[in-house]
Amino acid sequence: MSLLLQLVVNGLLLGGAFAIISIGLTLIFGVVRVVNFAHGEFLMVGMYVAWLCASRLGLHPYLAVPIVIVFLFLVGAAMQRYVIQPLLSADAHIQVFATVGVSTALLNLGLLLFGADIRKVEFAFGNQNLSLGPLTFVSGQVVTFVVAIAVAVAMHFYLTRTYTGRAFRALAQNRTAAALMGVDVNKTYVLAFGIGSALVGIAACLLSLQYPVFPTVGSYFVLTAFVIVVLGGMGSLPGAVIGSMFIGLIDSLAGFYVGPDLKEVVYFVIFLVILIVRPTGLFGLGEGSE
Repeated sequence: MSLLLQLVVNGLLLGGAFAIISIGLTLIFGVVRVVNFAHGEFLMVGMYVAWLCASRLGLHPYLAVPIVIVFLFLVGAAMQRYVIQPLLSADAHIQVFATVGVSTALLNLGLLLFGADIRKVEFAFGNQNLSLGPLTFVSGQVVTFVVAIAVAVAMHFYLTRTYTGRAFRALAQNRTAAALMGVDVNKTYVLAFGIGSALVGIAACLLSLQYPVFPTVGSYFVLTAFVIVVLGGMGSLPGAVIGSMFIGLIDSLAGFYVGPDLKEVVYFVIFLVILIVRPTGLFGLGEGSE
């Protein structure tokens, strides 16, 4: 029983890391209706910025969060303004190809600047082992989980209690109607893309303590994030959070009881079964944009 409880705790803590990444991804898709295939590379860029702050400035990654989120906000806003926005009237697959192009460019830029070597952020705080009865976990994982819940709650209030948040929700429901109600579509899209990118910057700082930094580091996380976003319902904030915890649990339990090399197979099979039964995902509401 203690082993099972440890696996459950590990899965929930892992789900916290997935949640921050998935919230940013689902925000971008929910508002802009663009699947950002460069999201993993944004995570990689953020982790490299956190590593540079640590190695060059001696700044702990937690203290580097403001720097990284501002940097990635600007990167995301620029991508929306100069790459996605000119293609808004084009077919959806053209926008997807554009994000894939940005992804490839960032990946190769990372290789060019830093090579394929693995970098590591070395700080004691965030890597201590903590014990609570029979349970053991790493302090950085707990911080990541707590921050994930805080980000989810903050985004919920932002989307429901502010004018900009309501504008986001209006655009997610119907772009034309939102424009008729006075929403500046282009500026709101830039802001949504920037915020979604900034959120992955928070994840980058938190994860840089727990995982090595290298050019393809974002691939694993973003692939899982895509599964979570589709599973929870494209554009659904609660779906992204609950889906993250669900996938984290499956990852932990399947990794132990089935095998670490087959755990992705397990949650992909579950993912496919759920989509066959409910194509809109667990919390998807079906068609709701234009």
